Amino acid sequence: MMDYIKDILTYNQSSPLIFTRFFFWGFFAIVLLGYTFFANKRVSRSLYLLVLSLFFYYKSSGFFFFLIIFSTLVDYFIGWWIYNTEKSTARKLQLALSIFINLFVLSYFKYTFFFTGAINDMFGTNLVAHNYLAEFSNLFTGTSFDTAKIFLPVGISFFTFQTMSYTLDIYRRELKPVKNIIDFGFYVSFFPQLVAGPIVRAKDFIPQIYQKFKLSRYEFGLALFMILKGLIKKIMIGDYIAVNFVDRVFSNPDMYTGFESLMAMIGYSLQVYVDFSGYTDIAIGVALFMGFRLNQNFNSPYKAKNCGDFWSRWHISLSSWLKDYLYIPLGGNRNATKGTYLNIALILGVVMLLAANMWVSIGIMVAAIIVLLIMRFIPSAKKGIVRNINVMITMLFGGLWHGSSWNFLIWGGLNGLGVITYKYWRKISPWEKYNNRIATIWKITITFGFITFTRVFFRAPDYETATTMLNRIRTVFTPELIPNIISGYYKVWLMMLFGFITHWLSYAFKDKWRDKFINLPHWSQAIISAMVIFIVYQSICSDMVAFIYFQF
Repeated sequence: MMDYIKDILTYNQSSPLIFTRFFFWGFFAIVLLGYTFFANKRVSRSLYLLVLSLFFYYKSSGFFFFLIIFSTLVDYFIGWWIYNTEKSTARKLQLALSIFINLFVLSYFKYTFFFTGAINDMFGTNLVAHNYLAEFSNLFTGTSFDTAKIFLPVGISFFTFQTMSYTLDIYRRELKPVKNIIDFGFYVSFFPQLVAGPIVRAKDFIPQIYQKFKLSRYEFGLALFMILKGLIKKIMIGDYIAVNFVDRVFSNPDMYTGFESLMAMIGYSLQVYVDFSGYTDIAIGVALFMGFRLNQNFNSPYKAKNCGDFWSRWHISLSSWLKDYLYIPLGGNRNATKGTYLNIALILGVVMLLAANMWVSIGIMVAAIIVLLIMRFIPSAKKGIVRNINVMITMLFGGLWHGSSWNFLIWGGLNGLGVITYKYWRKISPWEKYNNRIATIWKITITFGFITFTRVFFRAPDYETATTMLNRIRTVFTPELIPNIISGYYKVWLMMLFGFITHWLSYAFKDKWRDKFINLPHWSQAIISAMVIFIVYQSICSDMVAFIYFQF
């Protein structure tokens, strides 16, 4: 009995707490049971959800839950410090301190090995990364972490951006500090969106903390519908095609034909969407049951007609965060700021380190000088160049936010090129003035094809695997084997077809059936929910697959 209780209360690295495990739904049932006593007691409600959210993060990430406590304390006190300071210079320094601490912690866990290896390759040094936090834990808590490895805490990129938005909004006078640290801790650690978003901005969420609990009948039905939809997306579609096809091809592309590589790329585009949006759907539903409204994070991204449109629909919370806190402060499409030139230098420095080649570094510096000279002596070209540079900086940082490798940098850069290219293409495109069905399908197809192509760098474990898959498509397509491949994986193709069809259905059609479910009597909703859950969990063909965005 004691061992069973210990298993419930302690972190298990091989079985982290995620939405798709039955343990989570037991946890959530207990949360809701206790919540009935605190729903209309504001301070008690925040404290109750703070404690349970920290427990959730501990069960998801273990010892690293101390990091979220550290981030909470730092930004809570700096937020008040900024708010109570009138001098502009002092406020800027306080904001800079908050940004530095947050980015330093994020960079330590996410980029230490990345930069250490790049420096060693570039300069022939033998620097060795050391995990001082693991050493501290081993010394004072008796753990046995490997100090030669730095593990990435679950969701660190998400809660870091959340705490940064808090101090940034206070600095901009768009938000007043929370009344106490319990409320702020609750905002930072709220468990539905803690480990994989959406990134919830302080000015959107904190006002809800001070409102009374409210949940209409429509919202109850919507919450249940979102959870069921998320489970179908994640488990029945995403996990099935990943385990039975996509993961196999990406793990060893040399064993598969070019056609299989192409279909794996298309399958991964579907998988990453249903996986991430499925998590978001569940997070929105779970939060709504407790009376908190999270922002939409996806808007049918594969209906996008161009790359810019895609990024206004995909991971909306990150795209809008980068736009408001990076792109616009850099000058947006108007001009270049000191931050523009600083970030150009930073990005170019990262690229030169990754290249680890002196001639590549010289070429990059020469190209940068040429661009600066054009901006200096050809004023008419300056605005366009500045706009494109700011777009590219934003997309490259978006790539690096996802991970520290050439692949993510290439992926971000390709998407930046896609956004920039469309700005010029739309001026000469013969299709741009048409919005009929054929033109729309053509635009969506081209955009989806480009996004799918870039995703090979996002998914592949390294650059060599990505290029191998692309080369297999070009050189080993073997069309004579396609009928056998289609028959051999017909269940996977049917599941992919189901996923894409449901995605491309009209908004009106999907909203109609959503509202039909919401307006059903509760007993009908209960029966349908039980049937959906039974079917979804019957489709599991391996151990639970972690959400893709947990690694970010």
